[in-house]
Amino acid sequence: MSKKEVKINIIGAGVSGLTAAIVLEKAGYAPQLFEKTDRVGGRVKTETTGEFIFDHGFQVLLEAYPMAQKYLDYKALDLQRFLPGSIIFEQKKAKKFGDPLRNLNLLLPTILSRQATLSDKLKVFRLTNELKKQSLDFIFQKEESTTLNYLKQKGFSDTIIHHFFQPFFSGIFLETALTTSSRMFEFVFKMFAEGQASVPKKGIEEIPKQLASRLKNSTFHFNVAVVEVDGSGITLEGLPKVESDFTIVATEADELIGNLRNQKVAWKPCYCFYFETQHKVIREALIGLLPGQHYTNNLHYVSSLTGSKKNLLSVTVVDNKGITGTALVAQVKQELRTLCGIETAELLYSVVIPKALPKLQNIQYEMPASQTQLLDRVFLAGDVTLNGSLNAALLAGERAAEAVIAKLEKGLSS
Repeated sequence: MSKKEVKINIIGAGVSGLTAAIVLEKAGYAPQLFEKTDRVGGRVKTETTGEFIFDHGFQVLLEAYPMAQKYLDYKALDLQRFLPGSIIFEQKKAKKFGDPLRNLNLLLPTILSRQATLSDKLKVFRLTNELKKQSLDFIFQKEESTTLNYLKQKGFSDTIIHHFFQPFFSGIFLETALTTSSRMFEFVFKMFAEGQASVPKKGIEEIPKQLASRLKNSTFHFNVAVVEVDGSGITLEGLPKVESDFTIVATEADELIGNLRNQKVAWKPCYCFYFETQHKVIREALIGLLPGQHYTNNLHYVSSLTGSKKNLLSVTVVDNKGITGTALVAQVKQELRTLCGIETAELLYSVVIPKALPKLQNIQYEMPASQTQLLDRVFLAGDVTLNGSLNAALLAGERAAEAVIAKLEKGLSS
């Protein structure tokens, strides 16, 4: 049997499944990918309507991600980069706060900022230098605490936690109490410190599209739902069973494998709204933050595909406080008006994302390829295996593929 005749099925054509396929192709295999939606991407999705793009949630690429550097062509993505800072809104007043060492325009506003004490600003500088010197392996071997406890243990004041850390990292972790692991905080903080945050010009879905474009010998099956996986193959909804020599599950495995049904992954939701506004309240490539117990968490202006002068504002809601639909939109509009000075905001697009980010315990950066094995011939990929990031999705896909290749190279069929 030639390598291309080996039946390797990948469930899910998101970032992790695509990465697994790339690794398998490089080794000479020709996998099949089964995707229940109409295109690649998984949770990394973009809708295009007329002149605007609407990402499914505020997702950014942290360019310092090691696995992103390995698998992505940044130049081809035409990245639109954010400045290393934020705009903090309170009572219609907007104050800049950021890293002046990386952008001198942020020096004076950050020095004068009352959103952090002088001691806080020095601590941020020290923490940046400290984490830059630490390896990712070292960071993920540390004892975990919550991010909030970590910040307090580092001596940060309630002022900077309230005005910056809480709203900024709530938007990343999709939870407002900063209960996320301190390992994840250090990892993300380090990535922000070492590289830029950016979004592809045509939307975040350009990332999985670029990965898919590298596949020449793989076969895609879209709009196909897999309902069960075992060591001999995959069962499709309304279709005959497909035989497998090996299967990589790059989606929620608990829904497909019987003995995992009590190990369901918990998920964090979020809401994303896109408004057209008369004027820009954020005139630079900065993320807007609203400290406090508001519906609105962060906001930023989205580029037009056509160079239109219309102002498209993306707004993320992490905690909807039980309010949905038009009532939630009304609350967000009110906050934009009273807190940000945006008097007119016309809703153009909205998306509810019930499974935006996995809620994980004991997060890790890395794992041996052998640990991806679930059953005799079934392997698991996806960011749920590590830490819930784009970097983790890429790495987990690579490790699952490596495990399959190792089995094949040893001539093991069971």
